[in-house]
Amino acid sequence: MRTARLREFLQRYGLVVSFLLLCLVLSLLSDRFLTVGNLTNVLRQSTINLIIAIGMTYVILTAGIDLSVGAVLALSTVVTADLLQRGVPILPTVLLGLTLGGVLGMASGLLISRVKVPPFVATLGMMTVARGLALTYTQGRPITGLPDAFRYIGTGFLGPIPMPIIVAAVAFLAGYVLLTRTRMGMYIYALGNNPVAAHYTGIATSNYITFVYVLAGALAALAGMILVARLDSAQPTAGISYEFDAIAAVVVGGTSFAGGEGSLMGTLLGVLVISVLNNGLNLLNVSSFYQPVVTGVVIALALLLYKALDK
Repeated sequence: MRTARLREFLQRYGLVVSFLLLCLVLSLLSDRFLTVGNLTNVLRQSTINLIIAIGMTYVILTAGIDLSVGAVLALSTVVTADLLQRGVPILPTVLLGLTLGGVLGMASGLLISRVKVPPFVATLGMMTVARGLALTYTQGRPITGLPDAFRYIGTGFLGPIPMPIIVAAVAFLAGYVLLTRTRMGMYIYALGNNPVAAHYTGIATSNYITFVYVLAGALAALAGMILVARLDSAQPTAGISYEFDAIAAVVVGGTSFAGGEGSLMGTLLGVLVISVLNNGLNLLNVSSFYQPVVTGVVIALALLLYKALDK
């Protein structure tokens, strides 16, 4: 009886406990960890991964995967930056960049939902195409010198809160409401649980599968704009390995690759765990060569724990 209760508690709150313990350990090892400046920096550094991971959560809930988000981020941002340099107004340029990300995601979604190409293959192909187009568009050169009004989303503040945190919070709340308070969210979970049953209950499965890839592409473009605005540089090589960072956060957050199980709250915690872990390693002066190793070990342990708790 006690074992069952402990397992249920760990399934529900294990990640929260792990996150709090990680924060406690780091606060004991470094007196800089719990400072306002450092915690704000952790949140700011986690915004890009969080925005991408929101879209990735939707995709993985349908038992899919999107390997193209990093390349989509690069292509959409270099196009956006180029148009801004040419004097095109900021609002239509940003909307065009988001639309481009969504269109690239739609291409992957249609290949998966209509042509029945496996998600891994379709998005791997899109990753190669988008990265190649980004390099061709810029001839491999970065685009710099962006308008200050555009850079506000990456470097500005709303009161004491950095704008990237505001943008990420709005994206998270919108994604959370859509997933938990709408019929569309219910259908996405149904698709992941049993796509055949979902189809025979009248759900337009192809449309919803396409939608999650459109969302992932648009959110990748949004994350890229924050990155470019902060660095004042759009590079065709930006976003490399970002897809794996997002997948790691989603998996650590408890979303199942089998689909139909997971939540955005779990993804948020997964992003924070990885961001806090990386920040703590930096504060402790751990070599950057070892940091991916530590992160990989944490992800592997999380997967093993979830598997053990599901038995």
